[in-house]
Parts: sequence; C-alpha cells; structure tokens
Amino acid sequence: MHKFSVKPFLAATMLLAGINAGFAQDYLVNSLKNNQSENSKDSFEFTEVINIENTPVKSQGSSGTCWSYSANSFIESEMIRMGKEPIEISQIYTARNAYIEKGKNYVRMHGAITLGDGGALHDVINMYRQYGALPQSEYTGLNYGTKSNRFAEMQTMAQGLLEAVVKNPNGELTPNWIKAYTAVIDSYLGEVPETFKYKGKTYTPQTFAKEVVGINADDYVEISSFKDHPYYTKFTLMVPDNWSLDQVYNVKMNELTDIIDNALKKGYSVAWAGDVSEKGFSWTNGVAYIPAKDYKEMNPQEKEAIFKGPQPEMEITEDLRQEAFDNYNTTDDHGMHIVGITKDQNGKEYYIIKNSWGATNDYQGYMYMTKNFVKYKTTAILLHKGGVPSSIAKKLDIK
Repeated sequence: MHKFSVKPFLAATMLLAGINAGFAQDYLVNSLKNNQSENSKDSFEFTEVINIENTPVKSQGSSGTCWSYSANSFIESEMIRMGKEPIEISQIYTARNAYIEKGKNYVRMHGAITLGDGGALHDVINMYRQYGALPQSEYTGLNYGTKSNRFAEMQTMAQGLLEAVVKNPNGELTPNWIKAYTAVIDSYLGEVPETFKYKGKTYTPQTFAKEVVGINADDYVEISSFKDHPYYTKFTLMVPDNWSLDQVYNVKMNELTDIIDNALKKGYSVAWAGDVSEKGFSWTNGVAYIPAKDYKEMNPQEKEAIFKGPQPEMEITEDLRQEAFDNYNTTDDHGMHIVGITKDQNGKEYYIIKNSWGATNDYQGYMYMTKNFVKYKTTAILLHKGGVPSSIAKKLDIK
C-alpha cells in the first residue's frame, strides 16, 4: 500500500551494500523531485499555532548525516529553551565520532552490522555524552577541498579497510587497525583538536559540551510505537541504522502524536526519524500527508493536483502502521526536526518540520507534515523527558 519504487533500491543499498548512505540519500532526494504540484503554495493558507525558536536551516550535502543534522538542530533549540545563546554545533564532529564507534562494532560483530553514513537520533546524544561537542567553526569536516559534505569516497575506503580487518589475515587482530581506520576518517574530516578557543576561553570538546552547550544527556528519551512488542516497555528498534542496538520506549500509535503535541505546547521541540519515500511527501512543495486514495488508482488530474491544497487522508491504524514497517514500505530513511504546529484553512493541524536539505523548497527549508503522516511513517522520536505527558511517563517509568 502506497509503495514507492525507491524502496527496493534503498533497502538493497543500505542492507546489502552497507555503505554509501550519501549516495542513497542523493537518490532519495532526486526521487522526490517529481512529487509536486504547480502553484501548491498558493493553495494552502497556513496559520502558525506554535513555533519553537530554532537555528537557521543547514544542508547535509551529499552525505547520509540527516540524523546528526536533525538531532543537533534539536539540541540547539534546547539551548535556546534553557536560556542559552544558541550556537551551531558541529554536525560532522558528531558523525565522525559515530563512525569511529560504528567501526569498532563492525569489527566486533565480524562485519555483521551496518556501516556507512547513516545513524539514529540517539547516536547524537550518545556521542555527546562520550565525546562532548565542538562548534561548527572549529570542525567543519571539510578537509578535502569541497564546500559541502561529500562522503562517498571516504566511506568506500573505510569500508574496504574494515572488511580487510574482519578477514583477519594474521589469524589474530592487532590494535593497529583502529589507528589505521581513524586515520582514514580524520584524513577526510580533519583531526579533532585537543583544545580550542571559543570567545576568548580555552575548551576541550568535553568542557565545551558541559559549560557552553550545557544539556544533560540523561534527560533525553527515544520513543517509538510497534504493536509486535509490549507497550510501555523498552525494545531494540530493528532498523539497519541502529548499529549500536539501542533500545527505545514503546507506546501506542496515537500516543506518538500526543507526546509531540504535549512537548510542543510546553516549549520542547522534538527530533523525528522516519520514512519520507512516499508519493504524499513533497519536498519541493513542503507538504507531507497520506492520500486517501492510492496513487496508482489516481487519474492524471488527481495526480497533478495531489499537493494543490488540503486533501483527504487515509485513516491510519496500528495494524496498517505495523504492516508497512514489516514489509519495508516504512524504513528509517530520514531524520528531521519538529519545531511547531500550524493549521491550514480548514483548521487541520500539521507539524512544522525543519529539514537539512538547504533552504531550497517552497518554505525555505521547512515543511508541513500531517499528524496522520507522523502516525504512519515515524520510526522514532527523541525529546526531553519533560515533554512526555505525566500519564505516559508514569507508564514508562520515566522519572
């Protein structure tokens, strides 16, 4: 249902090749170019209800680092919420550290785990806790002559090195492989400074995280919803990019949007991970919804007008959500940042979504996503535990 032809390709790229998520991301963006209607913006009248302050839109370039851009954007909004001066956190410093840890896991698992650019929202919190943070000005990741991220060559070289390690030609691994692997990553992204100056003061990545960014990594929770696991317990989210095998809290489908609504009303933004490879997702027009009618059954006029103003949507159920995940129609192909709520001219609510593909669409890098889309296509959300409704927090034993 609502199957999109990019799905088998992306699944093959991510699951079988295990590398080059940047290429998969480029393919994803290009595949969405035809999802648009002429003059769509003129057919919608959006009125903001809530708009959480956030930092300027960025571009992840040719890299599969949406997870780092979205979750670091989320942390930047957390700084604003806490009364701090927002800074641009280096997204590629976070990604660099995740690549190092991912390489270690790949070798420990004898190659039986995902590599490449892709990651999960919790990776940003985990790397912040372990490695600290750097401002973008101190670590751009552009150490090889490009003006934007372009990771395919680096990931191919890193993959080849780790595959050679896993083959174990000496019959016993030496400690040198991790030095060689780190050198490959750092030759492309840059070596990490032990200390640096920011506004006249000297910091390490750890002291910068503690004294300037100032969030507590233990305050953040990741939540999903799948009916094949007991509700109000934790489970391991079985998606390829969960290379660290982290566990997430499980709630009922409708509670996903209840949690997001509560968080936004209390001033907390939310990091979002999910599937955008749908005919009802238009990056160009900045609108995402689940059409009531299957795209294959639409006539040419209906297809042409798919994003011309508010449209009826399919009713989403927990069974439908689970089925889409189980048959690969829902995959973890993108991460974005939920920063508010808006209403269309009919009074229907949408989430305001900040993307990381640059300010290149009808809404200068932002989108409007229906709650039905979120219920159907979310793989996980990340937020401060203070944004979780007390009744749900109690069921999850979140204190």
